[in-house]
Amino acid sequence: MSEAGSSSSPPRLIRALGRWDLTAVGVNQVIGSGIFVLPATVALLVGAPASVWPWVAAGIANALIVLCFAEAGSRFRQAGGPMLYTATAFGPFAGFLVGWMMWLTRVASQAALANAFAQYLGFFWPQTAEGVGRILVIAATIGSLALINFRGVKWGAWTINFFTIGKLVPLGIFMVLGIFYVDWGAFAPGWESFRDMLTTHRAGFGESVLLLMFAFGGYELITIPAGEANAPRRDAPRALLLTIGIVCAIYVLVQVIAVGTLPDLANSPTPLADSALLFLGALAGTFIAIGGLLSIGGSNAGTMLAGPRLTYALAEQRQLPAIFAHVHPRYRTPDFSILVYAGFALLLALTGTFRELVAVSAVARLVFYIGTCAAVPVLRMRGDAEAREGAFQLPGGMTIPFLALLLNIAIIAGADQRSLAAGGAAMIIGIMLYVLGVTRR
Repeated sequence: MSEAGSSSSPPRLIRALGRWDLTAVGVNQVIGSGIFVLPATVALLVGAPASVWPWVAAGIANALIVLCFAEAGSRFRQAGGPMLYTATAFGPFAGFLVGWMMWLTRVASQAALANAFAQYLGFFWPQTAEGVGRILVIAATIGSLALINFRGVKWGAWTINFFTIGKLVPLGIFMVLGIFYVDWGAFAPGWESFRDMLTTHRAGFGESVLLLMFAFGGYELITIPAGEANAPRRDAPRALLLTIGIVCAIYVLVQVIAVGTLPDLANSPTPLADSALLFLGALAGTFIAIGGLLSIGGSNAGTMLAGPRLTYALAEQRQLPAIFAHVHPRYRTPDFSILVYAGFALLLALTGTFRELVAVSAVARLVFYIGTCAAVPVLRMRGDAEAREGAFQLPGGMTIPFLALLLNIAIIAGADQRSLAAGGAAMIIGIMLYVLGVTRR
């Protein structure tokens, strides 16, 4: 009886990811190419001596949002992340809209990162940055990652772990060696520079924090493959908190070293490369370029792992055709969702520019941040006994979710009109798809 039952039941996803696998997904996804250029941008906006503070402020702001993800994630064992939390709190339409915007964010990011990878590879081989060479690099990048994840979730996790280690080693060497070369006199203005940042450069401080909020983004991907985690209610919250702690420490330390070793930081187009050149020698440019390639490649791998799980989860909830929830009988992966995701990513990568693709993904991210933060109080009040048992609950009542929600609204208020228009258009398309799906069903 049991053998017959097991043979006739459809294949399910394997729970193979542990706490550190999920943490690697988060760290790998958050630490992208931004850390290689943003130190100069922040120094230009607020002045080099005070440029560490926006990183600290953005880290605190994202920690509040992460705490909301941690509480919401601890109440579920299923895959889905923010769209699952929002659907449970506010209904299927809200959940679908969040899921659609998350998928759009991921596929646009995948395409943008593939373009960035080709550009960074052009540092070594210029012919790969344009023309046929660019097309081949983009196709090989997306195609190889799709194949790896098609073969199994553990293969995808190993790939992410490899890239995470690969990107952290160059940054680690930069931090370990660079701290001994810091000129602490560069921070001499002290309180005066901090006060000047909050007065003369107040607008620059706000712009820096808003910019760095996006630089910290990506940790939400920890919650997407939770359906394939060993103990998601225990491991996902811990992985989220570990991720934001590790990332914040790395970001702040890198900024300190950049300020203390590069006198003209604000005007440097490649701040870490120029800084490393002073204490690592002539090979610093190549060293940092390799680190950039690994960083972008790792973000590509993490996005490919998480992105197809979104359409898989939507299909499981019967909001997309059932074919998106098909699981390969041998590899136990969402094969159709992976193929569709990779196809759209390749199409966008070959037809869009990096700037256009980032504009599409930027505002879309805010939707599921707001959805998760707003869902936490509702889930806390409506949750049944099974959901509450063993769940992580934030201290201070509704204070943290409320502050996190206000921060997300502030981000939207500070977004440029082009990004808002792109996000609004994408949301309208999602609403049309939902209406079409409901009508057919």
